[in-house]
This record gives sequence, C-alpha cells and structure tokens, in this order.
Amino acid sequence: MSEARLTSLTVESPPPSRTIAVRARESKGKDSDGRQGPGLVWLGGFKSDMAGSKALALDAWAGTHGRACVRFDYSGHGSSSGDFKDGTIGRWLEESVAVYTEFCKGPQVLVGSSMGGWLALLLAARLRELKEFAPNIAPLAGMVLIAPAVDSTEELMWKTFPDAVKREIEEKGFWTRPSEYSPEGYPITRQLIEEGRNHLMMGNLIEPGCPVHILQGVQDADVPWRHAVELVSRFSRDDVVLTLIKDGDHRLSRPEDIERLLSAVGEF
Repeated sequence: MSEARLTSLTVESPPPSRTIAVRARESKGKDSDGRQGPGLVWLGGFKSDMAGSKALALDAWAGTHGRACVRFDYSGHGSSSGDFKDGTIGRWLEESVAVYTEFCKGPQVLVGSSMGGWLALLLAARLRELKEFAPNIAPLAGMVLIAPAVDSTEELMWKTFPDAVKREIEEKGFWTRPSEYSPEGYPITRQLIEEGRNHLMMGNLIEPGCPVHILQGVQDADVPWRHAVELVSRFSRDDVVLTLIKDGDHRLSRPEDIERLLSAVGEF
C-alpha cells in the first residue's frame, strides 16, 4: 500500500500566515464490496498530530478499501508552521475549512477526535454557509466523533479551573496545564479561552446535516461521558448513535478501540 501524498497549503487569515502540512490519499474507485465509499477527513485533538495511532489506522484502512483520506496538522501542531500559543478555535477552524475545500472531492466522512469533534461540527456548519456561494463543495456523508470536546475551552477548561489558575491566565496571559501526555504540559492562553467563546454550541440546537456516530469512553477523565450525553440531546434532527465504552479512556487508542472506530467509519 502506497503512502499518502505529503503536501501543504498556506492559510493567510487570520494573520499571521502559516503553512499547513497535509497528507492526502487519493480514492482508488470502488472498494472490495463494489461501491465507492466516501472519503475520510481526520480532525485531530488539542496538541495532537496526524501521525497518531488513530489517524494512521484510519489512513491504512482507507488505503486498503480504496478510499480517499485527508489528514493535516493545525498550526502549531506536528509538521505545520506557527506557534501553538497563537492557536485558537477560530484559527484552527479556518485551517480546517481551507484544507477541506482544497483537497476533498465527493462525499466525505469527518472523523474528529476530542477537540477535533468540536471542529468537525463547526466545519459542518461553515460548509452549509459556503454551499450557497460554492455549490460544488464536497457534501458530508457522515461524522464519527471520538470523545467530542465540544465547547471544551469554556465547559471543560475555564469553568473547572480554580480561581488561582484563572487569575494567572488573566494576568500572565497563559497557564501551563500539566498533562500525562506531555512532560512540558500544555499552555492554555487567555486568547484561546476568550476566542473560544465565539464558537460555543451547547447552548443551542445543533444540526450537523448528516448522520453522526459518537464513541465515548466511560472512564474518560478529560471529556466526561455525561458531556457526550448532553451533546446528543442538542442534536435536533439528524440520526445520532452514541456508543459508550465502559472501560474506555479519553484516547480510545487500544486495538479494540481502533477496531470500533474503523467499524463506525465503515458504516458510511
């Protein structure tokens, strides 16, 4: 199986300009079942990249089944340029829109992990807006969301932070959050928190415009499973399946978890 093509694109807005690294796998036509399935778009999580185990498994599955697959790194992540501290939900959303409109042809399935689940829903809303002016934009066939951290900057960060941490963010401009995934921790900036409030979704009904399958670990310490249940209650019309994995953590990267992910993707 050939490796996905490495390419890039430049995103100018909002400034400063940055170069986004992209891995794009072309569709090979019909799969072993005689049908041409939709392409896949990977939207990674906060401080993760397109070389993680789930992203690589998704790309390998796409290669085996002749599907198109697009992966990329947000600015300040992985192989893309930019400073992580400049990152905001809005900035990463603009990059997601740019990658989607440039590389995706035909029906697509968005696969969003953690923060990528939030960005997937925001991307779907933006694509509906753009459809009025660009009717040839690739339509959405479905979404698979893994521990979707919708509204995470507000609900899972700011509202849970002690007063001392909030003061540090407000006065210093950032706070370094300890993480079991990174010895240096993650900088949580005032800009990330404040700009994130422009993209909150949980206070309203959500219309993804396609079927959605959510995979959520009950043992998830970062995105509580009740957050996923609350998200499901916000979907107004589209079909939604929520799979709770009793012994699953936040990453859902065990072999059995990846098998569930690929099975969910294969439903579309």
